[in-house]
Amino acid sequence: MLRPYRDILSRPGALAFSASGLLARLPMSMAGIGIVLLVEALYDSYALAGRVSAVYVLTQALCSPRLARLVDGHGQARVMRPAIAVASIGLVGLTVAAALHAPTPWLYATAIVAGATIGSFGAFVRARWNHLVRSPRELHSAYSLESAADELVFIVGPVLATTLAAGVTPTAALVVAVAGMLVGGYWFLGLRATEPPPNPPVVGAPRTRSVLRSGGMVVLAIVFVGMGTVFGATDVATVAFAEENGRPDLAGVVLAVFAAGSLISGLLYGARHWVMPLWKRFALGMVALGIGASLFVLVTSMTVLAVVMFVAGFAIAPTIINGNGLVQHFVARERITEGLTIVGTTLGVGVSAGASLAGLAIDASGSHGGFLVVVAGAGLMVVATAVSLRTLRAGTADLGTDVDAALTREDATG
Repeated sequence: MLRPYRDILSRPGALAFSASGLLARLPMSMAGIGIVLLVEALYDSYALAGRVSAVYVLTQALCSPRLARLVDGHGQARVMRPAIAVASIGLVGLTVAAALHAPTPWLYATAIVAGATIGSFGAFVRARWNHLVRSPRELHSAYSLESAADELVFIVGPVLATTLAAGVTPTAALVVAVAGMLVGGYWFLGLRATEPPPNPPVVGAPRTRSVLRSGGMVVLAIVFVGMGTVFGATDVATVAFAEENGRPDLAGVVLAVFAAGSLISGLLYGARHWVMPLWKRFALGMVALGIGASLFVLVTSMTVLAVVMFVAGFAIAPTIINGNGLVQHFVARERITEGLTIVGTTLGVGVSAGASLAGLAIDASGSHGGFLVVVAGAGLMVVATAVSLRTLRAGTADLGTDVDAALTREDATG
């Protein structure tokens, strides 16, 4: 099973940029929850904590695609070296402001600075794989590896953040997230041999249009908002359900089980190469995830919830892998970072919306209300996928035929 991953990681520089990119992604799973834990502990307000975290997430969602466009045009190191320095200042500033119990505008201002400049290292790593490998088989394995890395971050990050905030100090979670971003980020950006070459804009050329002018990218954006809603609402509803059952200590464990199911499925999925068209695999994955998420409303105990989440988690990584794979069909190669970033940021928008909506529903009717938001998000992504099948199929028709043919030839030749 591990041979496809050994093969791609044996490429010169591949292991180094994948490992450093993993470390640089710590804020992806620690910053949002770290902000909530910090602000709630020091200001005694979940409402304020949620608003500050939402400002950070939404600012990142709005600014990351623009930052990715600069990266595509001018190079990863040139753009992101100063950007992550500014993002670190923003997160440290937020930590200091909270520790000093500064007026709330300072919390919002520093959250905006951090969110606007933090970028998406998951997209940067995938862009390097897209530059390094040419075989569809190897790119499939590479995207699968990085989806598994994302899930590993989401297994470790929330548990680490809550442990640090509760057992050390409320500021510790953000401090560790910043340290991971600085160490991993500058290590990653220093690996210039594997950096994709920039594609600077041509002077006098027409203004570059957004990748969201592509119908396929619009579909992916809407579907991933729905998927993010499922994830965000699941996080909050799980915490509420654990508290209602007198086991708040198990909330982080159950969420880690959810991510563990996704990690295992991602590795298994990437070890095999598929002939079924990518758009069809993406649609089937969405349906499977929608069915799994809908089962949350039936749980009656923490044990049952953990089992359901582990099984439902198996649909996550393969679907995200397929979604990232579809990006290369819908955008030009020189815009790949921007396209991949759109997928990640719309997922983040959905997470923020899902968490907020679930919080309101839980206040009104308990954890069951939060799980109903999960079902609503699942319905959104399944319906959006179903009504867009023609767009997905048309957008992948030419390249999809080439890719499937290439995989078939590779299977025939061993």
